[in-house]
Amino acid sequence: MRRDLEIIADLVNPGARVLDLGCGDGDLLRHLATAKGVNGYGIEKDAAEVAICIRAGVNVIEHDLDDGLTRFPDSSFDMVVMTETLQAVAAPDRLLDEMLRIGEECIVTFPNFGHWRCRMQLASRGRMPVARHIPHSWFDTPNIHLCTFRDFEELVTGKGLPIIERFVVDATYEKRVRWIPNLFGTIAFYRLGRARP
Repeated sequence: MRRDLEIIADLVNPGARVLDLGCGDGDLLRHLATAKGVNGYGIEKDAAEVAICIRAGVNVIEHDLDDGLTRFPDSSFDMVVMTETLQAVAAPDRLLDEMLRIGEECIVTFPNFGHWRCRMQLASRGRMPVARHIPHSWFDTPNIHLCTFRDFEELVTGKGLPIIERFVVDATYEKRVRWIPNLFGTIAFYRLGRARP
């Protein structure tokens, strides 16, 4: 299993009801079901990945996140997970609202477009950055909303969503970045709660 999925698995409580948005081949959900007795469902738009999930016995729904999550009633899940997909959806702000409508908490991870290497490539070469944590060229990238950790936190604060837990890691997912994370961190993990009334 990928290292980022291992980190997310550690944040999920045993026996939780989990929805994984953009679940890919279902690795996280398979692991959570086996290791933590989680009752999980995945959403994936890629038909080939959906087929892999089905063959592996993962509950999956073929669905495009840009169409929203209206098919799910309020408070359907304990945890909604979205791994490195936020920057690839059409309306990330609305999707966050939907995630916390149907889930008590959510985990969101995404790459930092404010990392120093990205800044240097723009400044020195005048070209859109390509790095280990954002490996696509400008013309074939799935990323349509480029943001930094600071951008995301301003969005979350503006919505009144409490940040329960936050940490930033390097490109290997092994080292936590504590000093100027918006400049030196590559991937952020945010665990968010619902807005307080």
